[in-house]
Amino acid sequence: MKTALTIAGSDSSGGAGIQADLKAMTMNGVFAMSAITALTAQNTTGVQGIFEVTPEFLAQQIDSVFTDIRPDAVKIGMVASSGLIEVIAERLQHYGAKNIVVDPVMVATSGARLISEDAIATLEARLLPLATVLTPNIPEAEDDMIAAGKDISERYGCAVLCKGGHRLNDANDLLYRDGGYAWFNGKRIDNPNTHGTGCTLSSTIAANLAKGYDLDTAVQRAKAYLSGALAAMLDLGAGSGPMDHAFDLKPEYRQEAGR
Repeated sequence: MKTALTIAGSDSSGGAGIQADLKAMTMNGVFAMSAITALTAQNTTGVQGIFEVTPEFLAQQIDSVFTDIRPDAVKIGMVASSGLIEVIAERLQHYGAKNIVVDPVMVATSGARLISEDAIATLEARLLPLATVLTPNIPEAEDDMIAAGKDISERYGCAVLCKGGHRLNDANDLLYRDGGYAWFNGKRIDNPNTHGTGCTLSSTIAANLAKGYDLDTAVQRAKAYLSGALAAMLDLGAGSGPMDHAFDLKPEYRQEAGR
């Protein structure tokens, strides 16, 4: 059985963070493991408190996983401070981790800030360049999403999935890599249960990369899984069933002029 590790914060309400990651990975057919960066007191309305682990203890958790059940993919979510980011980057480089999905969680769905200002620079310098794919929220117009994807991809040398789910008219996502881009189209679904959707999407991408799918297919399957759960009007925190149908045909990459 393929394996995946999530390095993220715990959500006491079970809808996002480590809990959402473990559920999504499990429902997508991989053995899910975790290294917890922080405990949070939160629910769907907000974050009431954050209690970080020490960098030393986070390193112990990562070591325990890698030295026994090596992950085929790693998802990284909420990391609130520079010390924790440094530890994650150092340990992943030490073990030569592959298929790293970074969901740069800086603000919760409720609007609560989840990362310190000084940690952002460390995140950009140490962790983002290790990523196979980044999954930021980019709710701008399509042309702006292309420009943002290009800028982020070239700056950190990785693929970027610009998530458009926060836009008003559609839920189209843009995957930019290797100088080209492709759209993964989706319809907006009127479902109030969106707490943890970003965690679920990035974890499902990691699960599919762990199973050996290429990045395009991993994104396609993850978007299908999330869209199906939303369309069924399920609470994502409760875990939804596995979905094997294709959400969209694998798109052709559009090369930018001069590339």
